[in-house]
Amino acid sequence: MVSKTGNPRVRYDASTIQVLEGLEAVRRRPGMYVGGTDERALHHLVYEVVDNSIDEALAESCDHIRVIIESDLTVSVVDNGRGIPVGIHPEKGIPALTLVLTTLHAGGKFDGGGYKVSGGLHGVGVSAVNALSEWMEATVRSDDGLVYHQRFERGVPVTDVEVVGKCDPEDTGTTIRFRFDPTIFIDVEYSYAVLAQRFREMAFVTRGVTIDLIDRREDPAKRISFYFEGGIRSFVKYLNRNRQALHEPFYLEKEVDKVVVEVAFQYSDSFTETVLCFANTINTIDGGAHMTGFRSALTRAINDAGRRLSVLRDADANLSGDDVREGLTAVISVKVAEPQFESQTKVKLMNPEVRFAVETATNDAISEFFETDTRSARRIVEKGLTALRARAAARKARDLVIRKSALESMTLPGKLADCSSRNPGSSEIFIVEGDSAGGSAKQGRDRQFQAILPLRGKILNTERAGLNKTLGNREIQAIISALGCGVGDQFAVEGLRYDRVIIMTDADVDGAHITTLLLTFFYRYMTALIEGGHLYIAQPPLYLVKAGRDEEYVYSELALATTLRELGERKFSLQRYKGLGEMNPQQLWDTTMDPEQRMLLRVRIEDAVEADRVFSMLMGASVPPRRKFIQSHAREVQNLDV
Repeated sequence: MVSKTGNPRVRYDASTIQVLEGLEAVRRRPGMYVGGTDERALHHLVYEVVDNSIDEALAESCDHIRVIIESDLTVSVVDNGRGIPVGIHPEKGIPALTLVLTTLHAGGKFDGGGYKVSGGLHGVGVSAVNALSEWMEATVRSDDGLVYHQRFERGVPVTDVEVVGKCDPEDTGTTIRFRFDPTIFIDVEYSYAVLAQRFREMAFVTRGVTIDLIDRREDPAKRISFYFEGGIRSFVKYLNRNRQALHEPFYLEKEVDKVVVEVAFQYSDSFTETVLCFANTINTIDGGAHMTGFRSALTRAINDAGRRLSVLRDADANLSGDDVREGLTAVISVKVAEPQFESQTKVKLMNPEVRFAVETATNDAISEFFETDTRSARRIVEKGLTALRARAAARKARDLVIRKSALESMTLPGKLADCSSRNPGSSEIFIVEGDSAGGSAKQGRDRQFQAILPLRGKILNTERAGLNKTLGNREIQAIISALGCGVGDQFAVEGLRYDRVIIMTDADVDGAHITTLLLTFFYRYMTALIEGGHLYIAQPPLYLVKAGRDEEYVYSELALATTLRELGERKFSLQRYKGLGEMNPQQLWDTTMDPEQRMLLRVRIEDAVEADRVFSMLMGASVPPRRKFIQSHAREVQNLDV
């Protein structure tokens, strides 16, 4: 038979309908449950298990959680909650422990009896982890004084629920041990820093809970413990610790229509906005209803305060959301019985009633705060007014920059040497330090797909400048024009003219500083460029070692020591490359630009909070935190050029 289009008809009948039993669907489509099979998804496995322990904390039944990474990549999550029930389920006729760990949408979070609020509401979390693990073991310390145990392999029970010991009936809790399935998660590792950041956030938004992280992959083991009695108010102070605050943190906790709303915020002298949103302790990185409600209330309250205090006069336009968010650091945490997340990875909260609850609670509380603390209110309104005026100037500058065509290379201060390809997917641009290096790069490149943009000197430190001043810098204008995708809140990655944006600077202190300045600009004003995996740092060699006719380029001090040790008594010469311009075009191509031989570092944002902290500390106006950091890490510096 043929189809309506004339092609052979593909058989489609009852026999083609496939039913995936048990957890097989999770193993077939892990992206639907944990977001993929990369390192981010690997960490998501740990989060799902810890979320169950946090749910016990939200039920006021747990105050201590311990996460342990073993050298064989086994992960254990231990809590002192009530323990997963082990009795026989009245309908299914199997132990509740088995049911919870092998059945999607099974748990104590649907009828509202076991948990008032829960982050793991979908009920697929720990069972999905079981399905994607080579093996999992659950140990339950029950209030009947017995310890129960069951083992699973790739989601399938291989033992019954067995009594393996006794415990104090008051010492209840659950231990989940698992090892991810290496046939699904290939060539991935747990990041101590990523896990630590997640657990720090959890401890901030779950007041009174201690979370320990122990990493035994190194000897001695890494250990860190998080406990914050001040909750999200302490979180805001932590985020702003390297900035000059304009007032003491505002804090609100209120229940509106069964939604518990917590908000803390503080303005600083910075030009950036840092807002973190949580729903039932889950970091909803894409925001959602709670963020929308908060922003709306904040903008209204600030404009009302501005009129009341006569900082904003009738002739002045109202401050926009962008104006009032400059310099804002805020944490919004809601607890809701039936959270509606956009997906299983819980990146966005969708509940419309949450927006109403947050907006109502926040508007009333901020208005009261401004009425009782007029000094802080005036500072906040004046900062917003300054942002309004600067934004108007920046808009003119941005429109001027964006209107410039990157093809008009003769008018660009950076003297862009474009590539001949008009296919962004196969093109790349090198942002190069100085005219000398730029000349070598232009001669050594492959003109078909490699563009060169030399910079003259160091660009502006955008951490200490507003958008209008940033857009007034000629080197930054050149970068924006060349990339073609806008800047700030008008950045659109779809307009990017090159798939790879590569920072290429000298291997010395000045080169490192220029790289840091560029990273600061991209992080603050083109974040999506980094998130899309388009930003790289070139790795030029530090040395050229010649021994007879043999030549070897060396890229680190450690590699140099190894090379010299291997040479033994042979005579050799050593050339230190402090600048890219010291290499001729062919050498620069061979070592740093040839895709077949070069090394590139891809820039990623693994920990947004930590990245924000580091940029504020290293590039901000406050000197003491930077001095302390330098003194603490001075001995760790490698490849130091003195």
